[in-house]
Amino acid sequence: MARLPRLYIPGCAQHVIQRGNNREACFYDEGDYKAYLSFLKNAAIKYQVAIHAYVLMTNHVHLLMTPGSEQGVSRMMQAQGRRYVQYFNFTHGRTGTLWERRFKSTVVDADSYLLTVYRYIEVNPVRAAMVTHASEYPWSSYQSNALGKAIELLTPHRLYHQLGITDVERQSAYRALFRGGMPDRDLEAIREATSKGWALGDDRFKAQIEAKTGRRPAPLGRGGDRKSMAFRESKSQ
Repeated sequence: MARLPRLYIPGCAQHVIQRGNNREACFYDEGDYKAYLSFLKNAAIKYQVAIHAYVLMTNHVHLLMTPGSEQGVSRMMQAQGRRYVQYFNFTHGRTGTLWERRFKSTVVDADSYLLTVYRYIEVNPVRAAMVTHASEYPWSSYQSNALGKAIELLTPHRLYHQLGITDVERQSAYRALFRGGMPDRDLEAIREATSKGWALGDDRFKAQIEAKTGRRPAPLGRGGDRKSMAFRESKSQ
């Protein structure tokens, strides 16, 4: 089955997952993490993409961003990925591919899911049992969004700015978002949308995406529904 084209909409937030090929490690040491972030910053500036949140795991990366142009995300990921592979192969004496051929992505309804995706991304190391709290992991945007560390790569989303009047207020309100566990329904919605390329949001948002792109933003109804007794009866009337 042919893949649906990715959804790219300027000004609309997007969640991206970039995985190592065959789930292999794409970061070996501290220098690798720093190099990835440096290359990402340069590519984001060049292609006018605002990075809001990130986490660099051992064998994959999560990014939350807003592109300024339709091709911004695709071009940024291609340029950054290519540059990092060159660095990684040279540094570690290897050859060949490093990333999966296609990164996964979804457009995000800011009003419904944006801060939830911020949290989903930065809690990844906790879910992976690498740390007990997001604050303990050095390679995520939690260090800036919640703790105030200066990270030039990041551009706060307007909804993050609305968390408070001052930086201290915003960081405090942001930390409060991380109390308690994430609902399973949110985890499932984010994972399914990003993995399959569907829009992440409510019906209104999905209708807007379809109107703008002409592309289905959500899966079709299951065939079993059409074969149900209620469906057959409605067609016979």
